[in-house]
Amino acid sequence: MEIKKLEVAFANNCGVLKTSQLKELKIDSRRINSLIKNGIIERITTGYYRLSSDNTSEAAIISRLFPDGALWHNTALFYYGYSDRTPMEWDIIISKNASPSRFNIEYPYVKPFFVTPARLSYGVTTIEIDGCALNIFDRDRLICECLKYESEMDRETFNKAIQAYLGDPKKNIKNLINYAKRRKVLNRVHDVIGVWL
Repeated sequence: MEIKKLEVAFANNCGVLKTSQLKELKIDSRRINSLIKNGIIERITTGYYRLSSDNTSEAAIISRLFPDGALWHNTALFYYGYSDRTPMEWDIIISKNASPSRFNIEYPYVKPFFVTPARLSYGVTTIEIDGCALNIFDRDRLICECLKYESEMDRETFNKAIQAYLGDPKKNIKNLINYAKRRKVLNRVHDVIGVWL
């Protein structure tokens, strides 16, 4: 009975439960350790668990462990179809107030980028991956970030992202201009994108 209840709880939470959620199910720390020892559940990182029998997706783990971050850079480019290179890691932009120890997980591989909370206060939307909602920079904000960090990007990836954005019917040039002003890349928008508009 307890296992059935556990399976339902995990299923309702993208395959990942926190210690506090297990405690709400009347499963104390001694019982948690017993479930781990018996191979029923496994610890992802401190305070987070998944069913051992479950193939919890990487997206599910990311959505549960980093609800305060947003996908950006190569990960976001891939999910918008602006890059065909499957990312080897999850690029997550997150507040500099977040504890770096949260990223000490073996799987999936996460590459955090710490910024001021103000930098996360605009241009963030949600995307569904494997049935889980994740925060992600919207298309226009993402392109501004590409322009901001152009020198750190692979030239081919950068050019492909710009061309894909220009051909994207969901782009919003008004948003792009507003974000570009905030990110101080308005001149780059005019130089790189303006010629195509």
